[in-house]
Amino acid sequence: MKNAAFLLMGLVFTVAASASEAPAPAKPDLNKGQAISAQVCSACHTADGSRGSPANPILQGQHADYLAKQLTEFKSGKRDNPVMKGMASTLSEEDMKNVAAFYASKQAKPGFAKDKTLVTLGEKIYRGGIAERQIPACAGCHSPNGAGIPAQYPRLAGQHSDYTELQLNSFRAGKRGNSPQMVAIAAKMNDREIKAVADYIAGLR
Repeated sequence: MKNAAFLLMGLVFTVAASASEAPAPAKPDLNKGQAISAQVCSACHTADGSRGSPANPILQGQHADYLAKQLTEFKSGKRDNPVMKGMASTLSEEDMKNVAAFYASKQAKPGFAKDKTLVTLGEKIYRGGIAERQIPACAGCHSPNGAGIPAQYPRLAGQHSDYTELQLNSFRAGKRGNSPQMVAIAAKMNDREIKAVADYIAGLR
């Protein structure tokens, strides 16, 4: 029995030692990410993911985990976008992590709301939701200052209002189905509310 016990203890220590010696995941390579940005992404998102066309998202300062997740879902078709599927299909998992880390390393520039008449409504929805229709506050997941939560919830602060409005409308129409939570929330919002919260987010900092 003693021999068996010693043998078992030795086995446990061996497994533990092997686990501790396992190589850590490789850190993303920002230089490779920059190269991918220049070759694949810059035409639509600019070289550093900054304030390009309002129809395309600002990628500067976005969480790397969130960006990599979206690229994976574009590639698999879970997030339906023919243009992005074509782009993401050329990228390996390592490529996605590298380019996502490159954009995340950039300091996001502040944006501005365009329609001052909607700012009050947008702020009310973002910070307090609409209780009578069970629409939760955006700040609950995306944080009061729009910083978001890595992987799960994107940074929103300063995002183009046109892009945010388009995404909320896509969620509402069921065209973007990779977030059941957002589909359910957007389904309860009307056009004015969507426009208001998108405009408020553009000036959030």
